[in-house]
Amino acid sequence: MSDPSGPSDLLDRAAALDAADPLAACRDLFVPAGAGAEEVVAYLDGNSLGRPLRATADRLADLVRHDWGTRLIRSWDEQWMELPLRLGDRLGAVCLGAAPGQTVVADSTTVLLYKLLRAAVAASGPDRPEIVLDTENFPTDRYVAQGVAAETGARLVWVEPEPEAGVTPEQVAAAVGPRTGVVLLSHVAYKSAWLADLPAITRIAHEAGAMVLWDLCHSAGAVPVGLDEHGVDLAVGCSYKFLNGGPGAPAFAYVAARHQDRLRQPITGWMGHAEPFVMGPDYRAGGGMRGWISGTPPVLGMVGIEDTVDLIAEVGPAAVRAKGSALGRFVIEAVDEVLAVHGVRIASPRADDRRGAHVTLAHPRSRDLCAQLWRDGIVPDYREPDGIRLGLSPLSTSYAEAARALLRIEELLASES
Repeated sequence: MSDPSGPSDLLDRAAALDAADPLAACRDLFVPAGAGAEEVVAYLDGNSLGRPLRATADRLADLVRHDWGTRLIRSWDEQWMELPLRLGDRLGAVCLGAAPGQTVVADSTTVLLYKLLRAAVAASGPDRPEIVLDTENFPTDRYVAQGVAAETGARLVWVEPEPEAGVTPEQVAAAVGPRTGVVLLSHVAYKSAWLADLPAITRIAHEAGAMVLWDLCHSAGAVPVGLDEHGVDLAVGCSYKFLNGGPGAPAFAYVAARHQDRLRQPITGWMGHAEPFVMGPDYRAGGGMRGWISGTPPVLGMVGIEDTVDLIAEVGPAAVRAKGSALGRFVIEAVDEVLAVHGVRIASPRADDRRGAHVTLAHPRSRDLCAQLWRDGIVPDYREPDGIRLGLSPLSTSYAEAARALLRIEELLASES
């Protein structure tokens, strides 16, 4: 790969922004991304898999040596039995705007999404058999909803947003009605980064008598949410993106306190029992969020979540959001200046208040470009049909990384002209 160059002083501007970045010191807290032939010169895929913190590497080693290696089974009584609830409360307070007793860290996003959606459909009753969802949502959300509909006889009502934008309050208002039981949407769209109007859409769903279930996978750790403030009913989200929990780290579920007595999750396992060690013949759900746990919690996968939540609490969620928005503005302005002439366009919202923490570029050759970027040590990701997503993790991504990626794309496209 040749040295990045282009028709602007983009790298100089990026260096100046990095020097003035109030979160610049956070970048040194992460494990370095390789060296030599393995060096990653720009990591722009933290919206798929976040980088690990150095503290996480140390704490994982300590957990193996001490909590697991020395305390052994005693660690369950000493800390692990309560870890899903304690970490859920901490995550809820720092990142989700949720009071204690409403968030738990447990299974995968898919499993938790199924639990919450299935419980909400059952609680809505036969008079409200409709699930409102959108055609642009992440496949898991659509597939789980289809499975729940097949099980229960529920009817799926599809909203069809613009692919490069997202679901609007007006579209939801047109789709909900007296037969709507649940509205299932993502807060930040996985392709376009469209930031849905969570307060307005939640209010519209409630006015129709429906519950709303928000997918926060591309929000948690990057965009403040305000679940309690806005009266959200249910939410799920993963932890391996902006929360840096690591590959396969568990997801989280939020169930508003007002619903916990009437919703019953469908996967009843021993760990969610009110008295799990009685090992009795019948299931009796534990109180609060304990009842939403099924099997043994993945303790190793929770270490990275806790470290990142602590870091977000230290720097402040507002500062994290501001950095993500600023990175997005930098990318959009640079694309207009350097790449638009080569046919690259922005496939994400331009307004900060409508965009999450990634920016998607569209070009007919995006698949090939993305493959070459990976070979060059620049790591975004590709999304059908023609998108390159630049994940802009506020705690770990520098402006210089974004600039290197954009200038390399310009170099590749210019060489073909």
